[in-house]
Amino acid sequence: MLITWDDFEKLDIRIGTIVKVNDFPKAKRPAFQLKIDFGEETGMKNSSAQITTHYKKEDLLNRQVIAVINFPPKKIADFTSECLVLGVYDENKEVILLTM
Repeated sequence: MLITWDDFEKLDIRIGTIVKVNDFPKAKRPAFQLKIDFGEETGMKNSSAQITTHYKKEDLLNRQVIAVINFPPKKIADFTSECLVLGVYDENKEVILLTM
């Protein structure tokens, strides 16, 4: 499906810093719960990320990531994800984060 330039311009893509990482045992696929600081204007947002193949919790702390912050909140098990951390798939369909 193709999107228009107008669709793309609606995305609010920001850089944030991961300040907290928790395991997410209730997720259907292995994932972490992330708390990301997007600065004074936007503040903190939560995200669920299926990135456990390439990343350890301790390696994610203080890492800068790129995320879409204007999607509506999404309930995943008992957790509310408030932004979408961006990544690309490797050859095994595992996510590699887009980072600074």
